[in-house]
Amino acid sequence: MTDDPRRELAEFLRTRRTRVRPQDVGLEPGPRRRVAGLRREELALLAGVSPDYYQRMEQGRDVRPSDQVLDAIAGALNFSAEESRHLHSLAAAARTPTRARRYSPEEVPPTTLRLMNATTSPALVVGRFLDVLAWNPLAGALLGAFAEAPQRNLLALLLHPESDEACPDRAATVAELTGMLRAQVSAEPGHPRATELVEDLKARSGEFAALWSRHDVEGTTRGRMRVDHPLVGELNLDWDAYPIPGAPGPVLIVYTAEPDSRDDERLRLLASENECAPTPAR
Repeated sequence: MTDDPRRELAEFLRTRRTRVRPQDVGLEPGPRRRVAGLRREELALLAGVSPDYYQRMEQGRDVRPSDQVLDAIAGALNFSAEESRHLHSLAAAARTPTRARRYSPEEVPPTTLRLMNATTSPALVVGRFLDVLAWNPLAGALLGAFAEAPQRNLLALLLHPESDEACPDRAATVAELTGMLRAQVSAEPGHPRATELVEDLKARSGEFAALWSRHDVEGTTRGRMRVDHPLVGELNLDWDAYPIPGAPGPVLIVYTAEPDSRDDERLRLLASENECAPTPAR
């Protein structure tokens, strides 16, 4: 991972440009095409910017595209809403001098801990880079013993070789979480924790390194998780992420099951054996 947001912007644009086929945007591929996806000149034409200007963007040079230019490029590349937000976030970071960035510590407010204690659902607080900052007993029983894990990070946990047994959809979940991490890192390039985590995961996992090089992005909003629990069997749960008021970065993630379903019954069975206060990470 580079600490230079201009390089991050350049690499993101390059990976997306090479994925778009000419015929997808109404261009003739031609018999002599030697590059994957669109040529830089073709994308510049579709976006209505000069080829030289776009080339400087992909070279990581000091350019400061306007929101209109970014929107035009996103439209030409058929970006999703999340990809468009990511593009604007990268460009904003590239316009911010490194010396102006400040990194505040992540903390879990006492009121959030009380809320986690009061809820009957598995709940945990995850930091901006997927570090587990706190969890209630039911989340610990559901997802594994964070207290014993060498690194309390959702990605590190799921990249463990034995995670396939507990999480049948582990590979898809890892890809989703990697996209979430990429989106968060773009908002704070050069953050010490992000640099440490990404380099560690790349060194330990070829799977993560390959996913990271794709520059995919995902939003941290909601999703679905399947767990094969040793005590109660298979659980299919929905999760939602709620930003914590007054604490930029961390989110509260709550797992729920459809009322009166088999998953709800099994989740209540698991909950009956776990009654104590939420645990902050140390």
